[in-house]
Amino acid sequence: MSLGQDGPPTRTRLPEGHSAHGGTRRPQPRRALVTVVGIVVLLIAALAFANRGNHPSASHDDAGGSGAASGGSTGTATGSTAGSHGSQAAPTAPTGQQPVQGRSAAGIPAGFAHTGQGAQSAAANYAVALGSADMFNAGRRHAIVTAIYDPAVSATLQQDLDSAYSGDALKNLGLNADGTAPDGLTFVSRTVPIGTKVTAGGSTGSGTTTVEVWCTDLVGLAGTGSTKPVSTAWFTITEQLVWSGGDWKLRSSSQKDGPAPVAADNQAASADAIAGAVRDYGGFTYAR
Repeated sequence: MSLGQDGPPTRTRLPEGHSAHGGTRRPQPRRALVTVVGIVVLLIAALAFANRGNHPSASHDDAGGSGAASGGSTGTATGSTAGSHGSQAAPTAPTGQQPVQGRSAAGIPAGFAHTGQGAQSAAANYAVALGSADMFNAGRRHAIVTAIYDPAVSATLQQDLDSAYSGDALKNLGLNADGTAPDGLTFVSRTVPIGTKVTAGGSTGSGTTTVEVWCTDLVGLAGTGSTKPVSTAWFTITEQLVWSGGDWKLRSSSQKDGPAPVAADNQAASADAIAGAVRDYGGFTYAR
């Protein structure tokens, strides 16, 4: 089984959940874990190049590609070019670049282009890996961190993550002390990137860049008798990447809530149906 999977042939990640019908939000221990990790990495990296106010322009190198100039399929429809923000938004149409074919020893996509497009593709795939159930298994977590983090921070980060993914954090998710699910239950943790945006750097040949990844997720225990049912959440991950060893690597990763859409009035599936879907539906390799 390749890392970043919840079930058989799957490649996918993410944090805690909200009520499906807009009710009282239950505590999100997984989100707290990711926040702790983000703070730890930021301290280790000691970098301050996440200038969130520097949004890319429509002509940002490789951010939108030629497909965006002609419109393409953006998944949105607006009444004006500027929209409510009063300025030209960065293109959101797919660039047309193919997903990378390479894989790290951990089974995570690797070999991204040294461009803004490559950085965004890396960020999306790394978000999936960091949100996977594999992060709750010490051996697989170590392999993930080694594969996607800059060697300058990965060694120290491993120790901090071992402390973060233990004790009450696991107990609050209903997991055993070793990160496994109780007998008869399936632990689900998947992140699904919705879109990416470069907020700093990102030009071809740039050594550092910051990318935001807007995501939704599935997290919880599926199975009869679960007291931590699988739920969803919406959040944005900010990833600071550096070009290291011929590929984009994470220097730090942090997370904030939203933006979240209004929840649809869908009937919740049974625990068995969710467990079956996680087992049978595989994930993707993402390309901006």
